[in-house]
Amino acid sequence: MPVDGNAKGSHDGPVAFRATAECPARGLLPVAAFHPHLSAMPHTIVIFGASGDLTSRKLVPALYNLMRSGALPDHTRIVGFSRTPMTDDEWRTSLRETTAKHCDCGPLDEPSWQTFAATIHYQPGDIGRPEDFAVLETRLRQLEGGGEADRVYYLATAPQFYEPVVSSLGAHGMAVQDHGARRIVVEKPFGTDLTTAQSLNAHIHTVFRESQVFRIDHYLGKESVQNILALRFANTIFEPIWNRRYVDHVQITVAEEVPVGRRGGYYDTAGVLRDMFQNHLLQLLMVTAMEAPARFNASAVRNEKVKVLEAIRPLLPEQIAAAGVRGQYRDYRHEPGVPADSRTATFGAIRLEVDNWRWQGVPFYLRSGKAMSCRTTQIVIGFRQPPLELFANDTPMSAREANRLVIQIQPAEGIQLHFHTKVPGAGMHLRLTDLEFSYSREFAGRLPEAYEPLLLDVMEGDASLFARADEVEKSWEIIDPFVQAWASPDLAPPDLYENGDWGPMSSFEWMASQGRTWFDMCPVLT
Repeated sequence: MPVDGNAKGSHDGPVAFRATAECPARGLLPVAAFHPHLSAMPHTIVIFGASGDLTSRKLVPALYNLMRSGALPDHTRIVGFSRTPMTDDEWRTSLRETTAKHCDCGPLDEPSWQTFAATIHYQPGDIGRPEDFAVLETRLRQLEGGGEADRVYYLATAPQFYEPVVSSLGAHGMAVQDHGARRIVVEKPFGTDLTTAQSLNAHIHTVFRESQVFRIDHYLGKESVQNILALRFANTIFEPIWNRRYVDHVQITVAEEVPVGRRGGYYDTAGVLRDMFQNHLLQLLMVTAMEAPARFNASAVRNEKVKVLEAIRPLLPEQIAAAGVRGQYRDYRHEPGVPADSRTATFGAIRLEVDNWRWQGVPFYLRSGKAMSCRTTQIVIGFRQPPLELFANDTPMSAREANRLVIQIQPAEGIQLHFHTKVPGAGMHLRLTDLEFSYSREFAGRLPEAYEPLLLDVMEGDASLFARADEVEKSWEIIDPFVQAWASPDLAPPDLYENGDWGPMSSFEWMASQGRTWFDMCPVLT
């Protein structure tokens, strides 16, 4: 089936929130200003895997925040589906406890919660029993009063259940759009390699058209990621220097302070490349490197993102070793579920080249790891040194750090520009200083959690911030050679690093061999 990806309406920017007693705001536009195309038709959100961690920690708190801020459309229903036997009231009680724990906007407001709880329903059922979907469809039609309603099917299940859910939805006509839109949200991982991703996409397309499919990566829902587009395409001061003439290299780091912990059994089969690179890191690379779309809609934005992936230089097997470094934190083999002889990488750094007119010759360094010095996600644009040395007597250029722009995605969202200034006193002694923008200082109140704008976009049918089928498959084409090379028994075991380090020493040596250094800061904004 051809990939269309067209969405209803256009996405005009990040979601802003009305001020409430619990979430004061300053200088924010009404929510409706950012989602003018959100259908007035009733909406039904069906969550498969309703008793799981994702539902209680992320999805329901996000929906509650949307309702409380006035962003959730009227007549929205939330229907949970899982094997755990529960009534509507029992699930509501369970969700009240978990939402109070995980909601990031203070104590639950009782009137707001009661209003929200009235929208929550539960249907017990087994994904492995197709006949249970017939019962689910009957229940949904009852809740919808037999009328029209837009539906969102959210797959908050383990990946092995994606295909059975899709098959049963198709078998019972639940993807047909005769009585409203039907959309399906697929959580990562989207396959474990190119072959499984292609198989999953093909299976989904037997039931849903591509325009109905929303492959979610919560990183793209973060305000600071969306702000990269505003930084580049809403200003004239950055875009003219956002190219090979002025940029020396780009570093994209996703560092996690926590170790693998209880996820050892899963993580040892995935490793850092599958866990972080194929999705989060490549998404950040695409947003950083893409050209300006002709219009800000799903097709135009995703076309430009895919062009970036198509421009990444393919590597031969013999080139992979020199294009990356892998590591494993010293205590990893003692984690529950991890084999004592595991060679799985918990740290990785790779170098990619984007061969187009804008970026040819500018290396993109992608880095991620567990049990590192701190939790931070940042994009560092490293600029070239000036073409002429003027101040060598006091501060030789070889001793000076080049200018850089640091975009901090988390934990403290913001932007910092590093540039040289003269130190007061005699001579021309220079020092690197900075200008910075911080979301927390500029905007009062809470930032929307990443799932909040993404859920609204699904309900609107705007796929701008979701991965398209060809985008997912191209990402695997890029990462698969590294996965295969790093899994080779002929390769030496990954270099060890201590918990709390920035990765193995070989990572720093690898960068030094290319005349560059990692920018390590925990984090630049606090």
